[in-house]
Amino acid sequence: MKASSVSFQAAVVFVIVGMVWGLIMAISGDHSAMPAHAHLNLLGWVSLFLFGIYYRLHPLLDRHRSAMTQVGLWIVGTVVQAVGVGLVHTGHESGEPFAAVGSLMVLASMLLFAWLVFRNERAGLPSHSATAPAE
Repeated sequence: MKASSVSFQAAVVFVIVGMVWGLIMAISGDHSAMPAHAHLNLLGWVSLFLFGIYYRLHPLLDRHRSAMTQVGLWIVGTVVQAVGVGLVHTGHESGEPFAAVGSLMVLASMLLFAWLVFRNERAGLPSHSATAPAE
């Protein structure tokens, strides 16, 4: 499996969950979890989709184990962080460790992504396969 495919699929799941969560908040009139909803949409939808685009543009990196590790860590970190932030903002202090651990996981994933990008760009690898057949 490729990192871009996992990124795109997870991003779509996250945006659907985020939209449903937003509708639930609107219907109930309780917007206390809005910061968690925003984190889920930004980290889960926007960031993952952007990772997917980058990886799709760099096919050699897209198939690399480190890219899959980065995406997997981001997905798990996003879920843990969103749950923690949601708990904190709805009055449950027990969510603070989850928010902290999730934040550290997302940071570690971003540092790995930064390392992959800088390494890839410095190596001057082609951004797309010139020998790939047209579809």
